[in-house]
Amino acid sequence: MTTENKMKYAKLVPVMLCFFAMGFVDLVGIASNYVKADLGLSDSQANIFPSLVFFWFLIFSVPTGILMNRIGRKKTVLLSLVVTFASLLIPMFGDSYGVMLCSFSLLGIGNALMQTSLNPLLSNIIPGDRLASTLTFGQFVKAIASFLAPYIAMWGAVQSIPTFGLGWRVLFPIYMVIAVFAIFFLSATPIEEEEADSASGFKACLKLLGKPFILLSFLGIMCHVGIDVGTNTTAPKILMERVGMSLTEAGFATSLYFIFRTLGCFSGAFILRAVSARLFFLVSVCCMLLAMAGLFAFHSLAVIYICIALIGFGNSNVFSIIFSQALLSMPDKKNEVSGLMIMGLFGGTVFPLLMGVASDAIGQNGAVAVMTAGVIYLLAYTLKIKY
Repeated sequence: MTTENKMKYAKLVPVMLCFFAMGFVDLVGIASNYVKADLGLSDSQANIFPSLVFFWFLIFSVPTGILMNRIGRKKTVLLSLVVTFASLLIPMFGDSYGVMLCSFSLLGIGNALMQTSLNPLLSNIIPGDRLASTLTFGQFVKAIASFLAPYIAMWGAVQSIPTFGLGWRVLFPIYMVIAVFAIFFLSATPIEEEEADSASGFKACLKLLGKPFILLSFLGIMCHVGIDVGTNTTAPKILMERVGMSLTEAGFATSLYFIFRTLGCFSGAFILRAVSARLFFLVSVCCMLLAMAGLFAFHSLAVIYICIALIGFGNSNVFSIIFSQALLSMPDKKNEVSGLMIMGLFGGTVFPLLMGVASDAIGQNGAVAVMTAGVIYLLAYTLKIKY
């Protein structure tokens, strides 16, 4: 390996630590279940938390793309880490409904800034032909944080680790310390960025949705994150409804989902170098479609676990493939396209709200039906993938 390549891959280390911090947003799934139990909330009320987190992607993603043109991608990532730090600090002072709303709002804002800026920052280090696989590896690192969150919360809830009176909320200071490390590590790493596009406004960014492939990709991201957040929050509820588990026991379902998302991201980083993105995307979506059918048809614990694992594996590479396809379709508008794609994470607001209403009406099968609609759209999107 040449000295230049060694320097390039050394810069990946702080960027991948930022991808780990990006995964903090997924704690909202298990956290919302604990807040629901603590405050005696209904499904519709509890699902406001993940919906609120992802609502901010609608508001901040495109402005973040514009901000990157002004201050650069690295500085935007650092700003996102500071906001994330603040969001993780707040729950240490209580777990009332208002406190958690404030914390999750800041967590969503910080993650909107981070997801919009971190993915294109990676394109300054990795060439286009390796971008999809490296983005997938970043999602693998992100999934590790997502996978650990339910376990840390569970250990805190049962006092298996020192919690200093925080209980399950010990999750927040642990992740807060990692956010601080990410801030200092990235600050000390020089990353050369290409010159930003000429100043583009909000309207100019939104006009890109007039490009058919960009619009389809935007909707694909909405479906991906809707399925992701939906499974994150609904998997424990399915086990509690159908098998009679307690919340602490059912919390493993969330971890199982992220275990297989993590495995999927890790394997996908290598598979995408050997097979076409379209073929791998098709296989991934078929895994999710099979899982949704299984959740409708079966009520046994083993089958439910298998279905959750299939959704985790199938959904693991969807974001990376859609995002890289969108970026490469308009290489001269990376910042704006990134902002639009991350705005698609607003699906994390739409899906939980619809799933909450559906599950209150007919049980968790209603929530599964909403996610199935997203999977069917992704199956149709497969036909639009160029390679």
